[in-house]
Parts: sequence; C-alpha cells; structure tokens
Amino acid sequence: MNKKATGHLAALVTILIWGTTFISTKVLLVDFEPIEILFFRFIMGFLALLIVYPRRMKKTTKRQEAVFAAAGLCGICLYYLLENIALTYTMASNVGVIISIAPFFTAMLTHLFTKDEKLRANFFFGFVVAMVGICLISFNGAKMQLNPIGDLLALAAAVVWACYSVLTRKISDFGYHTIQTTRRVFAYGIVFMIPVLFLFDFRIGAERFLSPVYLGNLIFLGLGASALCFVTWNMAVKILGAVKTSIYIYLVPVITVVTSALILREPVTIMSGVGTVLALLGLFLSEIPTSKHSVLTLKNQKTDEVT
Repeated sequence: MNKKATGHLAALVTILIWGTTFISTKVLLVDFEPIEILFFRFIMGFLALLIVYPRRMKKTTKRQEAVFAAAGLCGICLYYLLENIALTYTMASNVGVIISIAPFFTAMLTHLFTKDEKLRANFFFGFVVAMVGICLISFNGAKMQLNPIGDLLALAAAVVWACYSVLTRKISDFGYHTIQTTRRVFAYGIVFMIPVLFLFDFRIGAERFLSPVYLGNLIFLGLGASALCFVTWNMAVKILGAVKTSIYIYLVPVITVVTSALILREPVTIMSGVGTVLALLGLFLSEIPTSKHSVLTLKNQKTDEVT
C-alpha cells in the first residue's frame, strides 16, 4: 500500500507542475519560439539528471536501445511538436480536450501490447464523466469550432503520448534506475529534435537568458517540468502501470483553472466549476477498485455468471 501511495503521490506531483507550465510558457512566448522553449528546457533537464545521477547505464541490448529511442521520439520530440503545431491551427480549448483523450488510447494500447493491465468498466465510465467535465472547463460556454488539421494533429499528439506511456511501462521492466532511463530517453528526444530546429526559426539568442524573468521560467520548465516531472511520471508508471497513471491527465484542466484564478486573476465561472467537479469525479471513478466480474477482457471469452 505504501508503494502504491508513493506512485499516486508521484503522479499527482507531476500533474500539479505540468498543469501550471502554461504560465511559464506564456511568459516565454513573448521572445521565444515554441521550438526554442522545447529544446532549451530538455537540454537543461538532461544536464540536471546527469548531475544528479552521473552513473553510466550498464550495457544495454539493441532491443532496449530501440525502445529508449522510440520513447524519446514519442514523448519528448513528437508529442510537444504536434501539440505546439496544433495550437497554430485550432483553438487551445480544442487541443486541451483532445489531448485529454490520451488515457483512453493508453488503455487500448496497454491492453493490446502489454497484457498486464486489465481494463475495467469503471475506467470507461470515469473517462466519459471526466471528458464531459473537461469539455465544460475548456469551452466554458463557447462554441466548439472544428479545424480538421489542428484537431487531427492534437489527436495524433494524444496517441503519441499513449505510445510513450506504454513504452515507459516496458522500460520500467528493464531494471535500470528511473533517472538513468529518463536521461537516456531525453538524450534520444533531443537528438530527434535537432533536425527539426532547422525547419523552424530557431536561434540561440543568448542575450535573452540575461533576463531574470525568462531565465527563471526556463529553469522551472527545465528542472521542474522536465527533469523532475518526467522522473516522477516514469516512477508512477513503474509502480501503478500506464493506465492508472495516465488517468491523472484528467486533472490538468482543473489545475489550469485554479492557477488561472489564483495567479492570473481569471474568473471562475459556474460552468468551469461544474466541469472541475466532474473531472475530479471521473478521476475517482476510474481509480476505484472493482470486482473481478467488471473486468473487460475485450476478447470473445465467456464471463462467469454472477448469481
């Protein structure tokens, strides 16, 4: 129970930080391009992990390195690029809702490729409740304006994050230290990111780092949202599994509402308040244990009759 509590705490800490990163990103976007913020924060995160735990990883197999590379490509490079590009084509509210579907894709991929996490009826019920709440928070009375390109890119980002979660679950079975594996994933993510830099308006712009405001927000994103959070997230996946950990994504819009009210002084409407309650309820419903008869095997197997 203590180990599970640690996993839940790690997931909660991760989401609490990730839910506030929009503030730092908003500040940096004044003088930084999205790709610059992404590159600098993960370089900083990689160096921080190297300093904290400098031990080299023992000899790995080609298959393990392929999994590390795939995780770096999905969770570090593609996810953030797809999300950022999606924001240039469609509304932020659309992206927020679509990204929140990631737990559903995680559950499906985990069931198909790992076979170690059973899908339960309460997960799907909680998913529906949480998505209703997230829609209320994101749109808050505004009409949903569909944009095929942007919305599909956001959907692709959700699928990519689900792939990263499943890969992280596989990596946790390799037996290496979580900081070592996270650092290796960061390294591959940065390598895959480098060719993309030439496609965007990337520049070093060292003078920007002299600003305490910019430097402080980059440190928060690099050390907090990247180095710390990816370690705690991967730790949570190792303990709880990919599906249970991904459910905490439902809390991101809730944290955004709270931090917007406290820091940016944005008003909390009745609709966003109701949405917050539903998102929390969806998280609770998805996490509660159920009897073995509610397990959905998604196969054509006969279930035991409950008398």
